[in-house]
Amino acid sequence: MNTRNLLDQLLKSGQDLLQQKSAGGASSGLGGALGGLLGGGAGKSSGSDLGSMLKGAGGGAALAMLLGNKRVRKVGGKVAVYGGLAALGVLAYKAYGNWQAQQPQQGGAQPVEPQTLDRLPAPQAEQHSHAILKALVAAAKADGHVDERERQLIEEELGKLAQDAELQAWLHAELNKPLDPADVARAASTPEMAAEMYLASVLMVDEEHFMERAYLEELARQLQLPPALKSELEAQVRLEAARV
Repeated sequence: MNTRNLLDQLLKSGQDLLQQKSAGGASSGLGGALGGLLGGGAGKSSGSDLGSMLKGAGGGAALAMLLGNKRVRKVGGKVAVYGGLAALGVLAYKAYGNWQAQQPQQGGAQPVEPQTLDRLPAPQAEQHSHAILKALVAAAKADGHVDERERQLIEEELGKLAQDAELQAWLHAELNKPLDPADVARAASTPEMAAEMYLASVLMVDEEHFMERAYLEELARQLQLPPALKSELEAQVRLEAARV
């Protein structure tokens, strides 16, 4: 099961979201679909509207549907921070390294270089990608906006990107299981992986929404993130988003 390509496409589509947000987009294909979402009313579109609007729109469509109509406009700037998996890894490396440098070292030893996904060989990077995608899908459900029809449409869009039957089955299970931060956190086998999963979750949520903020807090607890590291990860996202 290969999740790296799918996750990379989803994260890179954040650039398209931001471009359409800036342009008020009215082009065809991906641009038109996202332009419709970004320029729409405050409420969510119906399942049939989303289906026709997003037809053929690729990775951006799947990400837009995960975010939801209001959330695309609100979270688009944060999404655009992550130009793909490598960019997410770089941010995680920077945040984790900053935090690590602030920790007292026994015997004057130098901090160990963080092993984030941008610095790993393919097998380990795939493991990180799998955990990050799990976190991404879970965070998208944190405000309870994904109903049955939307879930079906999301599966269809993701299925167009993920040709692997095993990956499609896994995505189906993740979209349909109850939201459980403890289950998400169990996918993290290293501190760096936990940091990357939390970054991806911060990307997806509207932190001003009380349900989503509560989810983030519980996820951080389940991931056993030190408070200073959690704050550093959130600060990196805010800093990078402000530059977009």
